[in-house]
Parts: sequence; structure tokens; C-alpha cells
Amino acid sequence: MKSFIVRNAELQDIESLVRLLEQLFSIEKDFEFNPETHRMGLRLMLEGCNRHRTVKVAVCNDKIVGMCTAQTRISTARGSITAVLEDLVVDADYRHQGIGQGLLSEISQWAQKRGIGHLQLLADKDNSPALTFYKHNEWQETNLVCLTRSV
Repeated sequence: MKSFIVRNAELQDIESLVRLLEQLFSIEKDFEFNPETHRMGLRLMLEGCNRHRTVKVAVCNDKIVGMCTAQTRISTARGSITAVLEDLVVDADYRHQGIGQGLLSEISQWAQKRGIGHLQLLADKDNSPALTFYKHNEWQETNLVCLTRSV
């Protein structure tokens, strides 16, 4: 197992994060990889990182090998602030070494420090390795379905 650290992402990390998103979106049917769009989204996330959102990166030998983001929202169903986890991806060459779990742990700690007691995520229904990973890490499926539309 390779040693790694998890830290907050910085603006200068964007190109490395875009490369990770390329791996993620190559297996997700709902998204097309568009580097410029993803750079803009990452910049928006990073320029406003504070209490309401975070971008974490896993670093091994000075190389960014994983990432995960989370953003808060208010849940009327739960009567509290919750967070949505997105973009959990580990470079294909570094998987199965605890990096994904390390990123999840850091996101959980970030949430707990802010009084957030519940995390949610969406996963591609055809991404069996990801679904197995989440179940192994105590995430539960719900009966909810994700719907989307442009405005």
C-alpha cells in the first residue's frame, strides 16, 4: 500500500483534478468530458471554499491521485444541514490502496466539524465497482431517483 496524504485542493491543482474527472466521466453515461467546463466548475468550487463546500485531494509522492468534493444544503426532510458528496475518483493506477476510504473519511470529518450529520451522493447505476465500494463503506441505497433538467 502506497502512503498518501489528504489535503484541501488549491487553484493550482485544477489541471490534475480535470485529469481525474476525465477518468470519472469516461465511465458515467450522463456526463460528457469537457475540460473547459470542468475547469470552470472547479474554479467556482475552489474560489468559494469555506463553510459550505470543500474539495479534498489525495497526494502520493507529490502527485494528486484522488479527489472528492462536498457541498452543503438544507434538508427539510431531515430538518438540518446535509452535504452532497460528488466527484469521488481515484486514479486507476492507485485504486484498492485505501485512498478512496481516506477521502471519504476526510469529507466525513469536514462535515462533522460543521455539525452536518448526513451525507448523500449519486452514483452511476452501472458502475458496479463504485456501488460495491460505497456499500462496503456503509452507504445505503434509497428509493429516490435522480431527475434533472436545464433551466
